[in-house]
Amino acid sequence: MSKKFTLGFSPCPNDTFIFDALVNKKIDTEGLEFEVVLEDVQTLNQWALESKLDISKISYGVLPLVTKNYSLLNSGGALGKGVGPLLISKKNIAALHIDECTVAVPGENTTAHLLFSLAFPHAKKKQFMTFNKIEDAILSDKVDCGVIIHENRFTYQKRGLKKILDLGEYWEEQTGCPIPLGGIVIKQSIDKETSLQIDNLIRKSIEYSFKHYPELSDYIKAHAQEMDEEVMRKHIELYVNDFSIDQGEKGKAAIEQLLSVYAGMYNIEINKEKVFLTA
Repeated sequence: MSKKFTLGFSPCPNDTFIFDALVNKKIDTEGLEFEVVLEDVQTLNQWALESKLDISKISYGVLPLVTKNYSLLNSGGALGKGVGPLLISKKNIAALHIDECTVAVPGENTTAHLLFSLAFPHAKKKQFMTFNKIEDAILSDKVDCGVIIHENRFTYQKRGLKKILDLGEYWEEQTGCPIPLGGIVIKQSIDKETSLQIDNLIRKSIEYSFKHYPELSDYIKAHAQEMDEEVMRKHIELYVNDFSIDQGEKGKAAIEQLLSVYAGMYNIEINKEKVFLTA
């Protein structure tokens, strides 16, 4: 009898690239079955807080809040340099005036919010919304500026919008670490042997996709929301790298640094020993 698990990730090209071979059985899934749920990352963050799915993509910004029920896998995450969210506006706004501005942020428990709060700890006029609504909110003057992620990094200038600050670069300058954006967590109630097996299958799935890259599978294209192929590839190349295959010691150190920043901002203690899945 096969084991079946719920698995949640976003329809963005980086996630479908990572999980394509696994969920479409292009690799041997070793008797494991996956019920796939595609949702935006803020919904997945909320579901992780509710322990809804067995395995899920989350923002690292919500990781400190889910460590009682989930452990972080080594594979499938997004870390790197030059991959962080951008703070943008349609007007030239000096960084020192951001505290007075209304700012659209892609979800309260996202890494984008955490990085914005690190750069602008006194900014309080925040409006949380789905990431793909932020540019329109800026252009319609519902907000003064906004934090953008995903494919909007590649398209915002075409809409006449301007970069105020690269929040990823700010993180890198302050910490010297790559930017932890999103990771894959698994319920601690799943036995360790199976959890490690799933972690290894995700790694194999990524390796399969890299082996066939730059070809884009029908699965990636089907969920890319009318994105052109050039943007899909930019998306994949920006967010899927060696850290996605295995976060390694450098990636783990970056995640621990983010947890420390979070703990300092919210004055809480985080047991880092419970965070990572270990053999």
